[in-house]
Amino acid sequence: MKRIFHQLIVKTAKKYFRSHPEEHRKGKSFKEWVNDLEVVLKHELYELPYLLIGVMAACFGLNGFLIPNSFIDGGIVGISLIIKELFDFPLSILILTLNLPFLILAFTAISKRFAIKSIIGITLLSVAVHFVSIPAVTNDPILVAAFGGIFLGLGIGLAIRGGAIIDGTEVLAIYLSRKTSMTVGNVILIFNILIFLTGGYFLSVEIALYAMLTYFTASQMIDFVIDGVEEYMSVTIISDLSNEIREGITNSLGRGCTMFKGQKGFSRDGEPLKDTNIVYTIITRLEMSKLKTEIDKIDPNAFIIMASVKDAKGGMIKKKPIKNIH
Repeated sequence: MKRIFHQLIVKTAKKYFRSHPEEHRKGKSFKEWVNDLEVVLKHELYELPYLLIGVMAACFGLNGFLIPNSFIDGGIVGISLIIKELFDFPLSILILTLNLPFLILAFTAISKRFAIKSIIGITLLSVAVHFVSIPAVTNDPILVAAFGGIFLGLGIGLAIRGGAIIDGTEVLAIYLSRKTSMTVGNVILIFNILIFLTGGYFLSVEIALYAMLTYFTASQMIDFVIDGVEEYMSVTIISDLSNEIREGITNSLGRGCTMFKGQKGFSRDGEPLKDTNIVYTIITRLEMSKLKTEIDKIDPNAFIIMASVKDAKGGMIKKKPIKNIH
């Protein structure tokens, strides 16, 4: 299968080379073009299932929970649900048309690749909402708000992992954050507060309150999907026994690490700064307690800096069996 995939890429690259003069190829050799194309296509094929599953999860949240019970949510989906309840417009058309201006904005605010994938994602969501019939799972308002938010957040989170969006609010937030002093989070919060106030005025205060619960559940689910079950932590360790700590990390935890050359900033007047080695590693939050224990065994006075990491790739991110390290 890999061989067939590689042959198709080579064939495509040859056609491109014949039809494009050198100045349009940015000086890249044929081998470099094949390699670049192969990497891009592998990433696209890897991300596609995330987008497809995300669309189906969001569709299930809408058709199985929110729509049958006349509930709303935040973002463009929330506006679409309000308009549907007030004027009985088809939700699928509303989702597509209301997101269109933000998709156009995405071409300039983010990237063409992102905008194209988002157009595909939102179009698929509109089609799924219109054609996929799902009976109401429950009529209990708490369950509707909670699980509707869970599945909607799951869908949005998976779509983001797939390199796209199925709600244009994020694009607007990114654009406004670049033009103003507001953060992306503040823009989204203000945008959704206006939606909830509108829902409370035109529909009912009760629906608006349930919408806040749905939005909160969805936002937590999005963070969970994007950050993953294992939240990564970056750890910087400064110690006179840095080599022993390095061995402890690789042998006891089965993790990789990197050594930096540094200098201690404190010294008496006229004395040169002392050289030191700095250990840097990435572990999961669940492994933090064990790492501290290993460091305390070697150097209880080591200076440790810890920070959250949104995502990490390559190296020894996944724990290796100890026997494979030596």
